[in-house]
Amino acid sequence: MVDLTVVILTKNEENNLRKCIESFKGIVKRFVIVDSYSTDGTKALCEELSKSVNLDFYENKFISHADQMNWGLTNTNITTKWTMRIDADEELTPELVKEIEEKLPHIEDNTKGIVLKRRVYFMGRWIKHGGKYPEFLLRIFRSGYGFCEQKLMDEHMVLSEGDTITFNHDIIDNNNKNLEWWTHKHNWYSNREVLDYQQKVLNKSENDNLINSNTNKGQAAKKRFIKNNGYYKLPLFFRARLYFMYRYYIRLGFLDGKEGKIYHFLQAYWYRFLVDSKIYECGKFNIKMEDQGDLK
Repeated sequence: MVDLTVVILTKNEENNLRKCIESFKGIVKRFVIVDSYSTDGTKALCEELSKSVNLDFYENKFISHADQMNWGLTNTNITTKWTMRIDADEELTPELVKEIEEKLPHIEDNTKGIVLKRRVYFMGRWIKHGGKYPEFLLRIFRSGYGFCEQKLMDEHMVLSEGDTITFNHDIIDNNNKNLEWWTHKHNWYSNREVLDYQQKVLNKSENDNLINSNTNKGQAAKKRFIKNNGYYKLPLFFRARLYFMYRYYIRLGFLDGKEGKIYHFLQAYWYRFLVDSKIYECGKFNIKMEDQGDLK
């Protein structure tokens, strides 16, 4: 068993949570669930799962993913050497389970974080193209050295100090919920993204731990820099079309079949166009986007 606590944020995740926890194959010491007062069977499922794994269930009012994650890191008595963040709709490949079990106990002291590769599934299909694979994300860190950057959207785990290494095998993002839920979630995301844009990009905020810290350099920091200093400099609406063309044609998203066509169109064009439309509306009518709370 690895000296590792896994923190999972939940809100109505009874359809995903079991496969997430069971994918660890019993190698971790403890699971911490921080729930945003689910209205489905998530709490009952956690009570059931706690009979076979060391699982503690907490409830906390949702403000943002960053606030919720940082609350979980500081208020749930984590005593293990390592902590991991994973989403309820994610799971580990068997190869990653073995890699964590074999490598994590022998990591050098100066290494404070482990970067993992994520593969995304959509409608049951692995989205391999369009720049979606691999995504490199800091997900495992020495307890006390990792925190979630204070951001409304596209928030990442960052380190206060130390080096990172990258493991070879993948986590899988494979949400079991349907397309109606997916589009509803992304409509909610779009409001949060506009608010984040108003707060961070328009105000030219320098408080960006991902970009400005020498400790947290990598794929996520590069993407954030390009988005803030390249994508957002392009004209409204045109940039959404350009981004879709880049993803679907130049980065070969069309090779992902019908599922990929739906995914890349909705995620790279429809969603980005929706964000631009709301930015335009807010500018035209002098609207300040309100905090959205949790996903209903």
